Amino acid sequence: MAFEVESLRKILESIPDDNEREEAYRILYGKKCGEIAFPESIHELAKKSSFELKGYIFTAAPEELRPPRITRIGAFQNQIVLPTWDPISKQKDALFKKMTEACHLAGACGVNILCLQEAWTMPFAFCTRERLPWTEFAENAETGASTLMLRELALKHNMVIISPILERDDREVIWNTAVVISNKGQYIGKHRKNHIPRTGDFNESTYYMEGDTGHPVFETEFGKIAINICYGRHHPLNWLMFGLNGAEIVFNPSATVGSLSEPIWPIEARNAAIASSYFAVAINRVGTETFPNEFTSGDGKKAHSDFGHFYGSSYVAGPDGSRTPGLSRTKDGLLVTEVDLNLNRQTKDKWLFQMTGRYPMYAAKLTEATKPGYQPEVIKEDGK
Repeated sequence: MAFEVESLRKILESIPDDNEREEAYRILYGKKCGEIAFPESIHELAKKSSFELKGYIFTAAPEELRPPRITRIGAFQNQIVLPTWDPISKQKDALFKKMTEACHLAGACGVNILCLQEAWTMPFAFCTRERLPWTEFAENAETGASTLMLRELALKHNMVIISPILERDDREVIWNTAVVISNKGQYIGKHRKNHIPRTGDFNESTYYMEGDTGHPVFETEFGKIAINICYGRHHPLNWLMFGLNGAEIVFNPSATVGSLSEPIWPIEARNAAIASSYFAVAINRVGTETFPNEFTSGDGKKAHSDFGHFYGSSYVAGPDGSRTPGLSRTKDGLLVTEVDLNLNRQTKDKWLFQMTGRYPMYAAKLTEATKPGYQPEVIKEDGK
């Protein structure tokens, strides 16, 4: 694998002047988050599994009539464990073992809601356009092996778990789906990916088409949550709809590579958090995954056997424009972020985005724009 920078934070830490370093942090990340001081025993647990562990805190102003609403969010990013040409059963078992360790670490860190990366149960094989053997990883959202395993872990650790999988429904239709499991160990529901990429290697409609579940928000003991799966982050209206449905935290489990999207990765979830006054959690897988057979792109590249480097860099953005530093670009890791959900309403009251939004006007124009023969409102120099 080619040399990969570990993280932007590592680069910032190399700035020798303290004042310049702090100013660089402020410009890039906004108001500085506090850091969670985990006991040494927790760090040892992370080290045992070779997981990077970082913890940050978003605070809100104290209120007279509402107590703080503290929730600990966990975002886990990881590489696959075994080569893609190993038997499916062995790959699956290895990933299940890694995710069990991740859940135990998250539970030890006091995480209330844990989100895993997109299609964590398998290599990201969609773009090879070879359905077999990769569709063997697909499973039922409610009764599949990963859901049954995570239900036990969710109950054990009193933790809501969001599990993005490759779903096979009762009609043998394949979907890219996020399963939501309650802290009581119960299946709450699922959301299917709304937007399917058709760019470069990412032509996932070979496997599944756009989802049919809309923009559901799941009410949990620790807050109202939603899942904007991967490519949906490029669509501002997708983020908006989760906010309009009352989401307080929107998770964005993803699998994206540096050559395609890295310059916009730090922007999109953060912008969504600002525009909709909620917390946004961006999660990306790590590593370079190589496949037995070469495949071609939609962008003229020669046939190749990998997509490039999945660059991790998972982070959490707050409604006030601040964000955590990202996890490593090269390592498995757990990002734990303690938030006060009161910050959402406090930010709404400050900026009034929801009050000043012209939603009826937008809705009317969007309706018109979807009809055949729509004429954009363009005023030319002659006034016609």
